[in-house]
Amino acid sequence: MEYDVKDLKLADRGKLRMEWAARHMPVLNSIKEKFAKNKSLKGVRIAACLHVTSETGNLMEALKIGGAEVTLTASNPLSTQDDISAALVKHTKISAFAIKGEDNKKYYQHINQALDIKPQITMDDGADLVCAVHSKRKDLLKNIIGGTEETTTGVIRLRSMAENNVLHYPIIAVNDAKTKHFFDNRYGTGQSTIDGILRATNILIAGLNFVISGYGWCGRGVAMRARGAGAKVIITEIEPLSALEAVMDGFQVMPMMEAVKIGDVFVTVTGDKNVISRKHFERMKDGAIVANSGHFNVEIDIPALQKMSKSKRIIREFVEEFTLSDGRKIYLLGEGRLINLAAAEGHPAMVMDMSFANQAMSVLHLKKHAEHLERKVYPVPLEIDEEIAILKLKSMGVKIDSLTKEQKEYLAEWKEGT
Repeated sequence: MEYDVKDLKLADRGKLRMEWAARHMPVLNSIKEKFAKNKSLKGVRIAACLHVTSETGNLMEALKIGGAEVTLTASNPLSTQDDISAALVKHTKISAFAIKGEDNKKYYQHINQALDIKPQITMDDGADLVCAVHSKRKDLLKNIIGGTEETTTGVIRLRSMAENNVLHYPIIAVNDAKTKHFFDNRYGTGQSTIDGILRATNILIAGLNFVISGYGWCGRGVAMRARGAGAKVIITEIEPLSALEAVMDGFQVMPMMEAVKIGDVFVTVTGDKNVISRKHFERMKDGAIVANSGHFNVEIDIPALQKMSKSKRIIREFVEEFTLSDGRKIYLLGEGRLINLAAAEGHPAMVMDMSFANQAMSVLHLKKHAEHLERKVYPVPLEIDEEIAILKLKSMGVKIDSLTKEQKEYLAEWKEGT
């Protein structure tokens, strides 16, 4: 079995962390039991490019228990938990190619190694795996029946590919499932982003001007948690409806050029590039802290910051101090990569439970129905979304009402009025 991990001696610690995460993933566990009984994925080869966390480890284990042959590589150079990649190799016998802090050359080497399995299904966080297949490994396209995508950023890329008629196989947009983005993006990103910032800096958030760029589901979550910690939250947006919602939610909304003059902490969660650029750095306060929680490290114009600086140094782990020509200091967290995974552990298992249940069930859906799907991006089937919600409520001990026959009939007809 091929693999490339930091140190197999970390495997036992990783196994324990996977067990702890599994304890808080009842929906995925129930799917794992079904997979074990039915061998639902027998003979399917899956290449996955995901954040290598304890929760991801449990997803990989579920797929293998279902009969799949699986390889895993990291979807970001700083998001790997080395003890988990080691545990997957030693204890789960899954080929993992992931080392925290790997450079770009090694990152893409690992993607290619994961693809050597000649997958039938791809799983992505950010679409780097799909893009590698479509650009460098076109020989693999004949084997692939479909793929899944976990992130907003990846779905944007894949929809662009579909619109330009270059996407060669169907993709299920796991990110668009309600049991994913309503919870993972909002509650997961919200909590884990604040966690990453605090672990990196140990600052007191209360009383700070906390600027969040982007008020999508991730931005909503970060804003909610920052306000809960006592920050004065400022939102920057380009979408009028999202900006209006932020105002109605009680947040201050303004252009980034105004926010940079008063902001103490900045977090980008937009999925776009150069959201914070040179013109913004030129106006920032001395001591401003800048972080990103979007998938790629392009949201902050790091090359511009480097060019503006007369010196830089690592002042704390995951905190880089840039001294500008006028003496002002700007602090960049986690190399501009996802701070919730670079400096912390990513989303809690309780919320990843639903996200990875969507992944597992979407893979099974592809196995059963891929031949009937076109080369485009599909939503997660509604029945899967609803089944996961039901299972999650059951695991929490929550019961809900159901419609009576009379109520169903009323909703289905139009004649009855006042």
